[in-house]
Amino acid sequence: MKTTPAAPGYTMRMPPLADRRSVAEQLCRECSGPIYSQGLETFRVPMALYQINRARVVRAMLERDPSARGLIVLEGGKQTTRYDTDHEPVFRQESYFHYLFGAAQHSDCYGTLSIPEGEATLFVPTWGVDVETFCGASPEFEKVKEELGLDAVRGVGELGQFAEEEMTRAADGGGSADDDAREDGEEEKKGGGGGGGCALSSPRLFLLKGLNTDSGNFAAPASFGGIEKFKDARDEDLLFECMAECRVTKVRRFARSRLCQLPGRRLSRTVSRPPRSTSSATPTGSPAWPTSVMRACKPGMMEYQLESLFQHHTYTHGGCRHVSYTCICACGPSANVLHYGHAGRPNDRLLKPSDVALLDMGAEYHCYASDITCSFPVSGKFAQDPRAIYEAVLAAQVRVMTELRPGASWAEMHRAAEREILRGLIGCGVLTVGGKDDRDVDAVVEEMLDADLGAVFMPHGMGHLIGIDTHDVGGYAPGTPARSSRPGLRKLRTARVVEEGMVLTVEPGCYFIDPLLDMALKDERQRKFVNEERLNDFRGTGGVRLEDDVRVTADGCENLTLCPRAVEEVVDVMAGGAWPQGDGVHKAVGSIALWTAHVGIGLRNTDLPLPIFMKRKVAMPKSIAEKDVMPELKRAWAQGRKDGNDQT
Repeated sequence: MKTTPAAPGYTMRMPPLADRRSVAEQLCRECSGPIYSQGLETFRVPMALYQINRARVVRAMLERDPSARGLIVLEGGKQTTRYDTDHEPVFRQESYFHYLFGAAQHSDCYGTLSIPEGEATLFVPTWGVDVETFCGASPEFEKVKEELGLDAVRGVGELGQFAEEEMTRAADGGGSADDDAREDGEEEKKGGGGGGGCALSSPRLFLLKGLNTDSGNFAAPASFGGIEKFKDARDEDLLFECMAECRVTKVRRFARSRLCQLPGRRLSRTVSRPPRSTSSATPTGSPAWPTSVMRACKPGMMEYQLESLFQHHTYTHGGCRHVSYTCICACGPSANVLHYGHAGRPNDRLLKPSDVALLDMGAEYHCYASDITCSFPVSGKFAQDPRAIYEAVLAAQVRVMTELRPGASWAEMHRAAEREILRGLIGCGVLTVGGKDDRDVDAVVEEMLDADLGAVFMPHGMGHLIGIDTHDVGGYAPGTPARSSRPGLRKLRTARVVEEGMVLTVEPGCYFIDPLLDMALKDERQRKFVNEERLNDFRGTGGVRLEDDVRVTADGCENLTLCPRAVEEVVDVMAGGAWPQGDGVHKAVGSIALWTAHVGIGLRNTDLPLPIFMKRKVAMPKSIAEKDVMPELKRAWAQGRKDGNDQT
């Protein structure tokens, strides 16, 4: 009999829950059992994933409060109408509800989960002939049960009576296979937790209520007919804390498994991560949306046409009816508006030959989000100044991916990105080291950070958690580092210490936003570093952002995004070149290879021109000196030293 870890002094044995999870993990490894798919060769999601999620939540609740028993009740998303009309926007499930039940296509439902057994029941609406004439037949309970891999499905009207019966059963001791654990628990010290003033030995009705630290909005607890009977049993604390924390780390990848294999193509990943097939690469082998849009982009188009191409591609090839967020197609000066594309700036500018396009778009599949940003020259070729900014941002992204691993501070990752961007701005003359020797550049960069100069050029956070929501939950949960008050850092959506299993975006950017630049020139701490004449060359040009989705592994991170990144890759793809190139591994331009080899980008074409931001003297990176990286990397670094082209 397996023992589940608990608070000191408690022993919890939960064979049914452990067995449920074990079976679910096997189904995920085999991609068998109930499967969600949009047909053809779209991504196949094993519904066992949600069985694992349910087991994780129940276990987390019992670890916090071993005496917990009763019933979780969640209320699903509602089909709404637009203002006072009868127009129905496309339904999207409420995220917490989807996390437990995977019921992406079922509106106006409720779901319950018994504690500690983990039995899942879905309550679906039924309707009469008038509604069925327009909307089709009411859901068939048994069919929905098999489709979602649940224990039972009932009508919404049965929820009140069901809840009363379950709470009575729990008060009477249940009768499940956990009877021996219950008996042990009665003899053990009762733990803390819970809410509503309930005695810990009494069954509780666990409802979801809590603050989303990203939006400032609250998750509302379920409400249903008959809930007033449980006013003394309500617990609105434990469930939210446990579910939000479970969503922070995703179900781990089953190593080298043939998970969700499609005809002729292996997808060695789980849908617990942002779906690469929907945005950056498709299981059909068709070009990724960034490459499709890059190739189609040309002066004289409108920004909204790029948005349209993205939506067409991800729906046609990925089956994605939803986008993860409002599409940002910001070209030229439009990129100075960080969340461009909203009602006041609706992707409606005409593209010019000198523009750099910043496209921040992500497709959503079965409620899981992707979030990818590409920047590229509308003309197909980089001018010198835009290239300098692009390479500074790319250096920042590569640096973060190199240093990202469990135990790293996310705030420090943000600082690492700022350092690379500031170095790039020094390299192209926008910032100055004040006549100091090049050997003092690092010290000057630290002075710039102390003066908050990094936030002038990157005024947003470097990245965020991503999952069922683009800005996923848990960023500033109780017991985690508080939000900083410093410019730039205070825009981070989390300041947590990085954990294995987190999925995060890495999205450094560099922008020339007039109000921020004007403020910097009036700030005595900042203006001494600014070459105003050179800065004016970049005003009105917009900015550059690069964003990939990564999963944190035991000793680094795995990049889930497959997009052209090196300048030569971008130019080649826009000219019609193949993508992915060769074996699908990115080219490493100059010393980017030295920074990225141990995160899987590799070394190719080392005779390419040295990027502007790399033309400075530094020691061999510690990450290369101490790691067992490819021998040719160390030879390339040594050759660069010999030739006088010292590289990082």
